[in-house]
Amino acid sequence: MKRSDFKRITPYIHEIPQSHRYDMRVPARFYADGELLAMALDDKSLEQLVNMTTLPGIVKYALAMPDIHQGYGFPIGGVIATELPDGVISPGGVGYDINCGVRLLASHLEYEAVKPHLDRLASALQANCPSGVGRGGEVRLNRRELDRLLVEGGRWALQNGYATEMDLECTEENGRLAGADPAKVSDRAKKRGMDQIGTLGAGNHFIEVDVVDEIFDEQAAQRMGLFPGQIVAQIHCGSRGFGHQVCTDYVKRFQTVIHKYSIHLPDRELVCAPLSSPEGQDYLAAMKAAANYAFVNRQVLTFLIRRSFEEALRGKVHRTTVYQVYDIAHNMAKIETHEVDGRAIDLCVHRKGATRAFGPGSPVLPDVYRDIGQPVLVPGSMGTASWVLVGTEGSMAQSFGSTCHGAGRTMSRSQAKRTIRGSDLREELEAGGIHVRAGSMAGLAEEAPTAYKDVDRVIEVVHNAGIAKKVARIVPAAVVKG
Repeated sequence: MKRSDFKRITPYIHEIPQSHRYDMRVPARFYADGELLAMALDDKSLEQLVNMTTLPGIVKYALAMPDIHQGYGFPIGGVIATELPDGVISPGGVGYDINCGVRLLASHLEYEAVKPHLDRLASALQANCPSGVGRGGEVRLNRRELDRLLVEGGRWALQNGYATEMDLECTEENGRLAGADPAKVSDRAKKRGMDQIGTLGAGNHFIEVDVVDEIFDEQAAQRMGLFPGQIVAQIHCGSRGFGHQVCTDYVKRFQTVIHKYSIHLPDRELVCAPLSSPEGQDYLAAMKAAANYAFVNRQVLTFLIRRSFEEALRGKVHRTTVYQVYDIAHNMAKIETHEVDGRAIDLCVHRKGATRAFGPGSPVLPDVYRDIGQPVLVPGSMGTASWVLVGTEGSMAQSFGSTCHGAGRTMSRSQAKRTIRGSDLREELEAGGIHVRAGSMAGLAEEAPTAYKDVDRVIEVVHNAGIAKKVARIVPAAVVKG
C-alpha cells in the first residue's frame, strides 16, 4: 500500500477507490492526518482494510479509525456494516476480546484532597482487583449460575448486589444484549469463564485513577458530572478467557463451512458466514453471551473499586462515593438501523477496536445524555492522557455511529519488551507523579507510551472530522496493570 493509492476526500478522510483491486465491493476509507497516514503504511493494516471490502453484503464503504493497527483479519480500528438478512458476520471483525470496553467512574473528590493518599489507594485497588493472565477472582460460579449470568448480563449483577440501577442505565445496552444463548458456547469457554468475573487480566487492560485536566464542552461535562481537578477512575477490560475461547471456537468452525456458502476471501482470517445462516446465528448468540460476561466483569470491578475507595480514603476525605458516568464497548457486532443512500436499513455493524458514538436524539441513549449525544471514552497509553467525547450527527452520517477507541499501537508487544525496560519505565512514571502497581515488569514494558500513537493527535482527527466531539481530557494519577 502506498500513499498514492489514496485520494483525499476531506483533510481528515482518505479513500482507496473500489477500482484499486478487482475484488473490492465498496471503497475503503481511513480517518487520519498526514502523520497518522504515514504511520499506518508501516504495517499491513491498510491492506487488511482493503480486504474488508470483499465481504459479502458490505454497504457504503469499509472504514478505519485513526488508531488503526494490524490485527487478526480486520485491522484494529476497523468498522464495516453488512446488510441483513444475508450479509455476513465475521468473528475476526469482532476480535478475540469480545466486548473489551471502557468504564468511567467519577467521584466528588478533588485531586489535592486525595493526593496524600494515592499510594494507599493504588495498593487497595491492586489488592481488591485481581489482575494477570489466567487470574481468578472472588466470584465463583457453578455452571447453572454462569449460564444465568450469560443471559442476564448486568441484571445478574444488580440482583446479586454488585450494581445499582444507575449503573445499568449508564451502560451501553443497559449492560445486556438480548438473544444470548449459553447453549451456543462451548464447555471449554465456560470452564475458562467460571472464576474470572471481577478480574482485570493482562495486556493493555488497566484500572486508573485519573484527574480531569481540562474541559472543552461545559454543557456535556456538567451533564456527566465532570469538573477540572476532579478524581475519576477508568476500567479497561473485557471478556477475559471466556470471550477469547468463543472467538477461537467460531473461527475454527467457520473455516470448515465457508465454502458451503460459496464465499471466496483474500485472507482466511476473514472467515465469515451469512448472518441468516445457522452458523451466523449461533456465533451471534455466543458473541452476545460473551458481551454480557464482559459487562458483568466490568460491573464487578466497579464494585471492587468502590470498596477500594472506601477502604483507602475512609476518615481521610469526605464523600468517598464513586458513581458511574458511562460504560462503552468495542469489539462487538451489533444489529442496528442506519440510513444508507436515503433509506433506513438493518445492518450488522462490526466495530473492532472502535466504539459506538451515537449522536444527540438517539432513542437508545439514557435520558440524561439523549440531548448531548452518547459519552465516548478513549483511553490513552499508560502514562498519557485519556479523553471523554460525545457522539455526533456527523458520526451517524459518516461512520455508522462509530469513532476511535484508543491511541493505537505503533510497536508490537514483543518489540516493546525488547526495547523498553519495565523497571526504567516504572521509575519514569513515578517520577512524573503516577503511582504504579504492576504484576510484572515485562507486562509494564509492553504498554509503554512509546509503543503507542499520540492519543491527542488521534482525538484531533475524530473531532475535526466530526465523528466525535471533545468534552474532557483526563490524566493519570495511579495505574494498576496485570
